[in-house]
Amino acid sequence: MGTPEFARKSLEALVEDGTNEIVGVISQPDKPKGRKMELAMPEVKAYALEKGLPVYQPETLKDDAILPLLRELDPELIVVVAYGKILPEYILNYPKYRCINIHASLLPRFRGAAPIQRAVMAGDRISGVTSMYLEKGLDTGDMILKAQVPVPEDMTASMLHDVLAEVGGKVLIETVERFRRGDLSAEKQDESLACYAHMLTKAEGEIDWKLTAEEVYNRVRGLNSWPMAFSYLDGRRFVIDMVRLSEGGGDAGEVIAVDDGGLTVACGQGAVRIENVKFEGKGKMTVKDYLRGHKIEKGIILGR
Repeated sequence: MGTPEFARKSLEALVEDGTNEIVGVISQPDKPKGRKMELAMPEVKAYALEKGLPVYQPETLKDDAILPLLRELDPELIVVVAYGKILPEYILNYPKYRCINIHASLLPRFRGAAPIQRAVMAGDRISGVTSMYLEKGLDTGDMILKAQVPVPEDMTASMLHDVLAEVGGKVLIETVERFRRGDLSAEKQDESLACYAHMLTKAEGEIDWKLTAEEVYNRVRGLNSWPMAFSYLDGRRFVIDMVRLSEGGGDAGEVIAVDDGGLTVACGQGAVRIENVKFEGKGKMTVKDYLRGHKIEKGIILGR
């Protein structure tokens, strides 16, 4: 059971391992995407169809909606990776070996919907993947395996996503092999260490220049590639895909240096340098290119 690219990597690992009988793939329904809002299938569905696997896309899981399907497929183990819906008890309790989940954090840190982005925004230097039993609580089940992944200081959330997706597939294969060997040991989570990774919103993309330079830097990295960090210049909204830590000081949001290489902006403490900008309706461009047709004066304050 899975939907986006992160989940596709785990399904791919199961298929390529060749020792597992995949009796069915459940994904969320096709949804409109892009400017034309045309229906697009989830990445998991696309891969499953490519491999000739049976795919099911129930609109709801409530009221025993897929119980007849479970009885037909009769799975011994259900693997859930970024499916996008909370599973009712009748699904959790159906398989012989229960339901397991591949979660993109080192639990109990960053339970919830956006663990990858929240880890980068928090400035974590180590992230990872946890396989766990699913239960009624949100990412509260007993942990089976963990794999750590270093997070370099210049890594964005989209980069970390790709690394963890690959690692998640490997952790899944090792976890399934444990079940095959009869090693069902698991470790309870320490509730005192738990924190929640709330779902991201577009509004979170707006940079609060009162934050420290390091906090701004981490937020920009964590919001790449969605919803993307942004601010305002002369009332015009622009997107920031990356910044660099810099030197200098001034009022929060003040442009303290302007040159062909970028804009240096003061934060609550320290400063960052913006080298690329993207205004609505325009493609990404370097600050140098932007300055050819626009003037940005030192001392201007970014923000609303």
